[in-house]
Amino acid sequence: MSEESLPEDADARDAHAEYDGPREEPGQALPAYAERVLDAAEEIPPGRVMTYGDVAEWLEEGGPRQVGRVMALYGGAVPWWRVVRADGVLLPGHEQRALGHYRAEGTPLKEASRAAEGHLPRLDMRRARWDGGERAEGHT
Repeated sequence: MSEESLPEDADARDAHAEYDGPREEPGQALPAYAERVLDAAEEIPPGRVMTYGDVAEWLEEGGPRQVGRVMALYGGAVPWWRVVRADGVLLPGHEQRALGHYRAEGTPLKEASRAAEGHLPRLDMRRARWDGGERAEGHT
């Protein structure tokens, strides 16, 4: 794997397995693409979200899987809960931590039906999705 690229087969649904890890290991340079993804995550305002695909489109490089892979490997030191799945489902394995952040920030949620597994809400993507502001003209 080069420092500029990430594997094409990285799977976004498994992407956050290592969110609790550090942003980078001491003595190792962060790949340039990863730095750009993390910078984008830090620009998302509290209470708003972008999908993996939105971030890739905003950066005009990579795709949702690459963004997910970066977030899994290096996202622990940025507001990872603001980079999400397009369907609004909370990140598997991190639902309660993410939900705490969403509630603290006032992120729009759709309450779960009683039939929903675990009765966890979803993100209200129509209201929570951020288009990147002025920088995103022509995007999302």
